[in-house]
Amino acid sequence: KLEIPYNSPKALEFAEQVMKFISQSAREKSEQLAEVRGPFPNFSDSIWQTRGYKKMRNATLTTIAPTGTISIIADTSSGIEPLFAVSFIRHVMEGTRLLETNKLFKETAKRLGFYSSELLEKVARTGSIQNINNIPKSVKKLFLTSFDIKPSWHVKIQAAFQKHVDNAVSKTVNLPNSASIEDVRNVYLLAYRLKCKGITIYRYGSKKNQVLNIEPAKTANEHLKVESEYSGGCIAGECPF
Repeated sequence: KLEIPYNSPKALEFAEQVMKFISQSAREKSEQLAEVRGPFPNFSDSIWQTRGYKKMRNATLTTIAPTGTISIIADTSSGIEPLFAVSFIRHVMEGTRLLETNKLFKETAKRLGFYSSELLEKVARTGSIQNINNIPKSVKKLFLTSFDIKPSWHVKIQAAFQKHVDNAVSKTVNLPNSASIEDVRNVYLLAYRLKCKGITIYRYGSKKNQVLNIEPAKTANEHLKVESEYSGGCIAGECPF
């Protein structure tokens, strides 16, 4: 919505700005709570005094927790992740297949006049819009997926947030099925150098069954087979399949 590409210096700057504000606000409130309820038991032996705080109610205040299922329930973005895919198949409830398309992409496609059911199916086959004609470059620049973004940018974003997070940050670096041992090694080493407290990697297709799937067409005329759009209904008011 702010038209900031995920893999850009501006995104790193904004990530730090947002998390710094959250952290400062949390610390101010913790100081206020300490005035009423007292500091946490080991405050006198903690690093908070060396940072200039006279009292703190909490030993730690911030973390970025896993938000996969929670984000689905709340219909919001999944933590600090990029889009897994612009459109994909979600496997739920012992085999039910749901087509899920990013709602902001739908709104943008309709507003700019390139929306169609054929487009959604084409996007769902690869998850990405980068190689699809008739989509403006400005849109492609914003709607980047996990696989469109180089692994190093996944780590840089995590590190930007980590600078102002007391505990660890939940973030998954999605690697393509072709990722090598060296690719994995590079992610871990970069996370270490940038002072991330932890790192998670998922190599696409490394498990026989996975919740989020991109399904390339086996033949030119093959159509996606899904039970419904999104979960339990067509939240967009129409169901192209």
